[in-house]
Amino acid sequence: MNYHQTLDYMFSQLPMFQRVGQAAYKANLNNTIAICKILDNPYNNYPSIHIAGTNGKGSTSHFLASILQSNGLKVGLYTSPHLKDFRERIKINGRKILRSEVIKFIATYKTAFQEIKPSFFEMTAALAFKYFSDEKVDIAIIETGMGGRLDSTNVINPIVSVITNIGLDHTQFLGNTLQEIAAEKAAIIKLEIPVVIGEEQSSVKNIFIDEAKKNNSPLYFADSNYKAKNIRITGNVVQRLSMDIYKNDQLILKNLKSELTAGYQVKNIICALQVLELLNYNLWEMSIFHGISTVVRRTGINGRWQIIARSPLTICDIAHNSDGIKNVIQLIQNTPHNQLHFVYGTVKDKSTSGIMKLLPKDAIYYFCKADIPRALDQHQLFKLASSSGLKGEAYPSVEDALNSARSRAKKDDLIFIGGSTFVVAEIL
Repeated sequence: MNYHQTLDYMFSQLPMFQRVGQAAYKANLNNTIAICKILDNPYNNYPSIHIAGTNGKGSTSHFLASILQSNGLKVGLYTSPHLKDFRERIKINGRKILRSEVIKFIATYKTAFQEIKPSFFEMTAALAFKYFSDEKVDIAIIETGMGGRLDSTNVINPIVSVITNIGLDHTQFLGNTLQEIAAEKAAIIKLEIPVVIGEEQSSVKNIFIDEAKKNNSPLYFADSNYKAKNIRITGNVVQRLSMDIYKNDQLILKNLKSELTAGYQVKNIICALQVLELLNYNLWEMSIFHGISTVVRRTGINGRWQIIARSPLTICDIAHNSDGIKNVIQLIQNTPHNQLHFVYGTVKDKSTSGIMKLLPKDAIYYFCKADIPRALDQHQLFKLASSSGLKGEAYPSVEDALNSARSRAKKDDLIFIGGSTFVVAEIL
């Protein structure tokens, strides 16, 4: 099989959650355990950081990877979903896994996997574990796909467990309350392994405290120990998110600059700094400055308040749940513009009506359908939006919607593309 045939095989074994939703959900770790046993449990051959959370886990993972790379380490990074290329999910020092490695993995283990019938995500996680082992990484950063307790990555034995925050997302799988979702994500906490919580949220704080006590795991709330002050955007042509970092009221990092400029990244940087404090590495201070200021260049992260055109200003962001959308709307409000043109699409299994209530009423909307089975039909989306007081038109594709927005937007307007990872993926 060539590379594309190999990917087709992986996608077809069992449905891929990101594309089809609930039909792909697996309610246990049996398959992952079985296929990793065939591979001789490669995740035991290097230290790992395990990261869960509703929002920010991808950015936090990339910040950590970039900083550790800057410190001279060989860093494996496993994230999901991908935007354009499957190989974005598995990287070492910012370089995507070779196509030949993907082909070789499936060719070698296809027969052995046949009785197990692993899903796309289970195979992909196993591929990452083995690739990082074969390439002898110094450390791997492993992001959960969804939840924690039943996530395919939850077979690893990390040196630090991380939960960025808790919000309402994937409620049909993880629970309808913050407490139920927190309990699912808290299940990545392992016996006597330190755990970092990015945001101290009163509604779920005790769930993490209780789980950490049960496992005798040291617990750290990052935003209680670290604070960012003097937060601002610096630069004109090349902008940076700048801040001063305090630990226990003492200034420790002055004028720290991030290549990711969205204000919500402050939380993710603070979370990453708390994790770094717990690692047994001789970490140079300049590695933190360099890693955060070059995170996009070093890791290839995309889709986070990403400027794709300047005239008119055109920005995309993969935020897709209520908390993420709230962050994006705040950024839009803080961005000077005349008229907002909002290219918007979503998926069938999201709480769309709740998100609609958050969206600005004075925008012109371009409702569209991403090219995946799970996407919500643009006409249904238009009806839902109209009932929430949003005005716009429906388009059969993301490309058509964006082209229409570009034709109507004036120089000083703002075009924003979002609502779903898949909408953003199609325009990048």
